[in-house]
Amino acid sequence: MTQKNIDGALFANMVLAGAHHLANNAEKIDALNVFPVPDGDTGTNMNLSITSGANEVKKANHDTVSVVANAFAKGLLMGARGNSGVILSQLFRGFAKGLEGNTYLDVESFVTALDSGVNTAYKAVMKPVEGTILTVAKDTAAEAKTIAEEEQDIISFMEQVVQAAKKSLKRTPDLLPVLKEVGVVDSGGQGLVVIYEGFLSALKGEEVPESSLDDTMDLDDLVNAEHHKLAQDYMSTDEIEYSYCTEFMVRFEKDKLQEHPYDEASFREELSQHGDSLLVVSDDEIVKVHIHAEYPGDVFNLGQRFGSFINLKVENMREQHSNIVDKKKEEKTQAKQPFAVVTVAMGDGLTELFKSLGATIVIQGGQTMNPSTQDLANAVEEANAENVIILPNNKNIVMAAEQAAELAEVNVAVVPTKTIPQGMSAMLTYNPDASLEENKETMTSASKEVKTGQVTYAVRDTKIDGMTIENGHYMGLADGKIKVTNAEQMTVIKELLKEMIDAEEDEIVTVIRGEETSDEEESDIIAFIEDYFEDIEVEVHHGNQPIYSYIFSIE
Repeated sequence: MTQKNIDGALFANMVLAGAHHLANNAEKIDALNVFPVPDGDTGTNMNLSITSGANEVKKANHDTVSVVANAFAKGLLMGARGNSGVILSQLFRGFAKGLEGNTYLDVESFVTALDSGVNTAYKAVMKPVEGTILTVAKDTAAEAKTIAEEEQDIISFMEQVVQAAKKSLKRTPDLLPVLKEVGVVDSGGQGLVVIYEGFLSALKGEEVPESSLDDTMDLDDLVNAEHHKLAQDYMSTDEIEYSYCTEFMVRFEKDKLQEHPYDEASFREELSQHGDSLLVVSDDEIVKVHIHAEYPGDVFNLGQRFGSFINLKVENMREQHSNIVDKKKEEKTQAKQPFAVVTVAMGDGLTELFKSLGATIVIQGGQTMNPSTQDLANAVEEANAENVIILPNNKNIVMAAEQAAELAEVNVAVVPTKTIPQGMSAMLTYNPDASLEENKETMTSASKEVKTGQVTYAVRDTKIDGMTIENGHYMGLADGKIKVTNAEQMTVIKELLKEMIDAEEDEIVTVIRGEETSDEEESDIIAFIEDYFEDIEVEVHHGNQPIYSYIFSIE
């Protein structure tokens, strides 16, 4: 039997299955990271991002695929972490645009949505790199058009779409040489394939993790979701049509049910005539109701026909809203400071260091935990400034920072720092008396003048850039490129410094100690630099950062 359409409820299950499948495979996707450093977090970032999207889908109604897709896109956008998460959010942002107004999803609209997603994602990336998740999405969308010419059964179509995605994924090493050298496929592309596989499993009814939202969500969660949709900032008190947030729970009684048989669909329809934001959840013993109504007593009378009240709650939303608006007005009257700097760092020592350099807010994050767009947007708001500068200090956070800047209601500039030393160098040139544009230009220029050295350890055996790296051995990275590896950490440190320091050009080396480093190691490093480079000045800071035992700033 041919199935031509997907409705909103089924598409919601597809999204949840995709998120569930990705969560199960996040660790394996992390392991596909090109560099063998312990920060392969593509799977983690995509998982956190899609979980945010899935949570929004759970809160939304499932009347149409358009509503579900928009909820998914909203959640992904606000929860996007790392480049992979941001690109994923853009893919499904475009997907949702392509489905705008659609009640159902068929083969034709699926093709349109996939194509729209690709266009949106490519526009969001300054310099698209082929052999990545972008390529897998693009190839899949193109193949979907061809498949649709012959196939109208949605299940068969999706099966072929998944195969097209897998085929494209296998090609990624041919497009990105570093993947072929290391012997892996693109991790972001693998994540997208896993999501599509989850979509297919739900579409076929195979091991869908959440088949009924009513069974998996508590009424309180649903109520919070509905209240969240009120969006106090965008409405006036007078616009609230129904004054009272009304909730009750009724325990069914046999004698009353004989006189008034209970049917959930009919009861929901009857209640809908009395208000909005209606939620009805019931089982064999109890019915829970939440509704925004003008006459709560009428609603209570309808419920009491089936049994006895367990609890009742009525709140005047006009009064609540008025109080909220007044409070927000009061908050907004608090004077904003002219400038603030939001930066990202991991480790209490680095946090204090950036604050001492003038940072307003330091978000805890870095290689193993990229802050989301929402985290960055919240920090911008918390900074309470007319102009805000964001220093990501990690190449995998730059795109999320740029999305947060677009969402902000104040002036925000992103200085695209990719390392801690770049962020420190930028902060040293920060001038709160200059304009936002001047600061961005000056700080960006300063960040490019510093060299970054990092020492970490390998989490697997690999070969890259002609080097053989053994699991557990130390590695020295110069501006992100592995330069030296050895079983002895101090050997790596010294060889890395000899590789990076230019005795004639460089003047100062800043050593940032990570977790579990020792004073003896510090003394050894200082002695080596002073002996090997006579005119170089050395500074030491305790950053207490994870992953990288030592970070070197050379300028």
